[in-house]
Amino acid sequence: MKRTTLIILGTIIAAPAARAQVSVEIAKITCQQYLAFTVADPRDLNIWLSGYYHGKQGSTVFEPQTLKQNAEKLRTACLRKENSDLPVLQVIEKEQGRGK
Repeated sequence: MKRTTLIILGTIIAAPAARAQVSVEIAKITCQQYLAFTVADPRDLNIWLSGYYHGKQGSTVFEPQTLKQNAEKLRTACLRKENSDLPVLQVIEKEQGRGK
């Protein structure tokens, strides 16, 4: 009985260490994956994307309202059938081109 208890206890202690860290190539996430939460929560992706684009611009300013607006724009663009299989980064670039 003690051996079984030790095995169970060992399994419980080792379980957190067994989790693998997952890396995701953002450039490959499609709109379909973004909308379906298959890779990550879109909210997390929106935060990452905001940091990425602010970093490219050299800006350290965080505007929560702008983050929400950009997230809604991306969601709307991803809902368009023609963007379904496109990478999210490509859709963002395409949408920015429309706004110019």
